[in-house]
Amino acid sequence: MPSTAPAPTLSPDWPCQVKSPGTRDWERTATRWLRDLLPARYAGYSPLTRHHVLLARHAQLQLQHEIRAVRVALQTSRAELPTLGVAESVIENTIRMYALELEQLGRLARGVRLVMEALMDDSASQRRMYAQRR
Repeated sequence: MPSTAPAPTLSPDWPCQVKSPGTRDWERTATRWLRDLLPARYAGYSPLTRHHVLLARHAQLQLQHEIRAVRVALQTSRAELPTLGVAESVIENTIRMYALELEQLGRLARGVRLVMEALMDDSASQRRMYAQRR
């Protein structure tokens, strides 16, 4: 008799570009999404392309740095932009842009954390299966 258990519910922070863990090709979609979060120059580094958890970790670090940079830009906009000759209306729009970017980066960071946890769980279960076969 086929299982009628419902599929696990994913967090709202799970990236829509990544298939659910355990489904066919989910790791491939996770890897593609994680690679897209990094600067293009990282695509050639084989440790990141061959090891999904390393890729997720690097994406996590990259996002942490981006979040810090946007926070600094947001916190210093009112003090520094006028000295650069930026108009008040542009400063207000820039502050709104930084605030929106900070929200987006936060969502991405939560998504990376969830994907990394799923990749680590998947990797651990594969190691257990391998050990049982030996």
